[in-house]
Formats: sequence, C-alpha cells, structure tokens
Amino acid sequence: MGKWWNQSVFYEIYMPSFKDGNGDGIGDFAGVTSKLDYLKKLGIDGIWLTPFYPSPKVDNGYDIADYYHIDSDYGTMKDFELFIDEAHQRGIRVIADLVLNHTSSEHPWFLESKSAKDHPKRDWYIWRDEPNNWESFFGGSAWEYDAATNQYYYHAFAKEQVDLNWANPEVKAAMFDVMKFWLEKGVDGFRLDVINFLKVNDVFQNNPYDVDKKEQNHLYDKDQEGILTIIEEIAAFVHQYPDKFLVGEVGSEELEILKRYSGPGLLDIVFNFNIGSIGEFDIDRLFRGLVETEQAYSRDQIPTLFFSSHDMSRFISRFGDDEERAKLVAAFMLTAKGVPFIYYGDEIGMRDWVTDKIEKMKDVQGLMGYKLALHSGQSHEQALAAANEKSRDKSRTPMQWNSDMNVGFSEGNPWITIPEGAYDVNVADQQSDPDSMLSFYKSLLKLRKEHSALRLGEYQILGNEAGLVYFVRTDDSGKIRIVLNFTDKPRRLEVRSDVKLLLSTKRTSLESGRMLTILANEAMILKEDTGI
Repeated sequence: MGKWWNQSVFYEIYMPSFKDGNGDGIGDFAGVTSKLDYLKKLGIDGIWLTPFYPSPKVDNGYDIADYYHIDSDYGTMKDFELFIDEAHQRGIRVIADLVLNHTSSEHPWFLESKSAKDHPKRDWYIWRDEPNNWESFFGGSAWEYDAATNQYYYHAFAKEQVDLNWANPEVKAAMFDVMKFWLEKGVDGFRLDVINFLKVNDVFQNNPYDVDKKEQNHLYDKDQEGILTIIEEIAAFVHQYPDKFLVGEVGSEELEILKRYSGPGLLDIVFNFNIGSIGEFDIDRLFRGLVETEQAYSRDQIPTLFFSSHDMSRFISRFGDDEERAKLVAAFMLTAKGVPFIYYGDEIGMRDWVTDKIEKMKDVQGLMGYKLALHSGQSHEQALAAANEKSRDKSRTPMQWNSDMNVGFSEGNPWITIPEGAYDVNVADQQSDPDSMLSFYKSLLKLRKEHSALRLGEYQILGNEAGLVYFVRTDDSGKIRIVLNFTDKPRRLEVRSDVKLLLSTKRTSLESGRMLTILANEAMILKEDTGI
C-alpha cells in the first residue's frame, strides 16, 4: 500500500482551457507552468494532462496525428520539458493522456494504410470488404467507406479516429515505443483512453440490439477475449520504469467489468464510472456504488473517486447547482476510500455552459448529435437541444482566474465561449474568503496530508441513514470520522468516543458530548482518539 499514487490527489487539466501563456486564446504549457504554484498551494499531488500531441482536433486532441511531438497550440518540446521539471521541483507528478486505441485519419500510418491494399501498413488498421452492423459510440455506423480501395475501415468513435489493429504485432511494438519515449521524457505514467476497446471480435459478428434500451448492445466490439493479456503486457512494460502509474478509462459503468482491469499485474486503477458518472444527484445510489465497490474489490484493488471530467457535465450543475451540496460531494470524494481526481475549476464551483448557437459548438459528439437529430426529422431547436445534451463543451470552458477580461484566462480571444456568470465565480475572489469553495478544497486537501487515515485507512464503519452518510477510516495513526448530512434538516448522531472537530462547513467548534447534532447540509470531519 506504499505506492505514491494511492495516497495522491490528482487534478485533471483540459489543455486548451486551463491557462493561455502566449495570448492566442488557447491554453498551453507556458500557461500551466505559470499556475503550478497555485496547484501546489491547493494541495494536489499529481496532474493529469489531456492530449497535447499534434492533432487536427476533430475530438480535441483524442485524434492524434503524431505521437512524438507537442502540438504547436500548446508550445514546444522545450516548454513541455520545462513544465515537467518545474512540476517535479514542486513535488507534483504528471501523467499524460495516451490514446492507444486509435489514431487520427491524418496520421502518416493511416495515410500509408489507405494508399493501397497491398501496402505494408494496410494491416495496421481494420479493413473489411463489407461492414457489419457495429455502431460508432458517437452515433451512426462504425464503418467508413474508402472509394480509392473499395473497402471500409473501422472507427469506434468519429470517422476521423481510426482504430488500430492490435492483433498486428507491429502495431503493438510501435505503441510500446511511444510509451517508452514519453516515460523517458519524465512523465510519471499514463491515463489510457478507452483501453478496453483495443481488441474486437475477429470474426466480426453483428452486435445484438437491446429492445428495452433501444440501443445496440456492444457485445463484440469491446471487452473481448484476450484484452487482459494486452493489458498485462502494457502494465509490465510501463512498470519496468520505477514508480510509474497507470489509470485506465474502461468504457463501462458495470462494476463487474471495471474490476477486471485493475490489480496486480494489470492497471493500477481504473475510473469507477459506476460511482462517478451518475446523471443526477441520488445519495442512496452514490452510497450504494461505494459500498458495492468496497465489497467487490480485493485488497489489492483501489477505487477512484471523481464526479466531473472533460467528458461529462460538471457535478455542481448536474447535481442541482447548489454550493452546499457541492461541498458535501467534495468532502465525500476527498475523504472516502480511493484515489480522487479533481477536474479543473470544480474547486471554485465552475458551472456548465450551454450554447444557443450551433456554430459556437466545438465538440464532435455534440455536432454529430445535431446532424443525427436533423436527419431524423427534428427541428433546428430540437436538434440544438439534442446537441447540447450530447456535447461535452459544457464542461470545457476556460478556467476562471479572476474578473478581468476573459476571466484572466487569456489576453486573446478564447477558443471557446466564456459562459455568462463566469466572472462572478473565480479564483481571485475566493482566495481570501474563508467560506469559499476554494478555501474548503484547500482545507480538505490539507487534512488528507495531515492524517494518513484519510489516505490509507480502511473502513471501520460505513453507513447511510436516509441521507445522513457517515464512515470511519482507521489506520495505525488513529480514526477519522466523516459525517455528511445531505438533507435539509438537522440530524442527530451518537458517537461512542470523544471526538475533536477537524473541519466543518458550518462551524468552527463542537459542543461537548457524544450525541452530535449535524446541521442541515453540513459536512463534518472528526478525529476520534479512543476506540468506538
């Protein structure tokens, strides 16, 4: 249990949107480097960077055209190397987002592959004379016709994101070389994008249709036999390098699938979408997910805790736009058992943005949703609503640093719209406010560093009484009790030992006695000095 990553709090930076250092309206490495002191003071331990490689950005960098360089929008290799060095000097580790499943359709490998049926790289991708019924996860067919060679190529996502053929050993060798390059550049590990998609059924059976859900059941295009062998090889390769870390994005909310991919010899952790991606606030479902994960995981497996990312709505918006509740969720995320991931801006309560003009939308998933809705006969207004529902732009707006022009993100015109109300929610205003969201996050992260039970402790108690969630985490250093009242009424809770108040969202001191009154929407963290 002594690995650095299982005691860390990670902070996801969406590269285009964190901080622009050269005034072109796009976030870059110079900008991120300039904010490392902010992140150090916040108290995070690791940074997860979304893709920064050269890309046409059909899917904002998840369509990589060159694995070995830095996209000019984000700076130069020297900028990257300086950033890594400055982060490490501050004790902050860095993991890089890496897409092993597919490349851009503009990658030289694919341009060679599509040039002729007998080209040596033809088999680096998946080509078929006739498509089957597999659907893209972005909508529509997963097969794109190439008139020049009279075949179809496979793409699990956008047609510009072409799936590599991992059954070809040359592909595997090439991607291992990519990992080696960045590991030797100093990254501390990888976040592996859609890692359970690396293998597909090699006889290309049609996927069945789920009548109840009114959608295709992706039975043969992900989580296929042999995928764990590939994962083991990737893990063995990366873990040859001391103290390197792997987190996987496994495209599933099913715990039974998620747990297959992590543990000894596999990925270190995977994102627990069974907990993190709930669409609306439901404390019973959230708590149930936590309990089920605790029961299902072995002692060698550690869950992750997150509620926002570049792929989903910000949790403060989808959980009711309530700052008190957002603080409770933050306390849950940063004190429960697991490796937490904070999404940039959540620490100040940034909200979602929804556009009223389709031309302002940048996200391929939203634009595809718009086209599909129009094709089905819906009106522009209906299609725009469908696009906003699917779009991930809502959580990708510029970091709100202050109330100056462009919220302090850039001196130039930002690459994406700054939402209304953004100027009222910013870092500068919250820095000196002890009751702000930012101050609460800092206090939580400080407590994690001071009390090892909040990083490594096992559960001694794990309870939920009609929205009053409480748990005790314990290790050799002692016991920490966390009490979270997700209701609008005061609640009473009896404890069987003397307690000391470490942090609360509602008070600075605690009444004596062992019958506690937990105020409405209060988060409380207590130190227990004796046995329960």
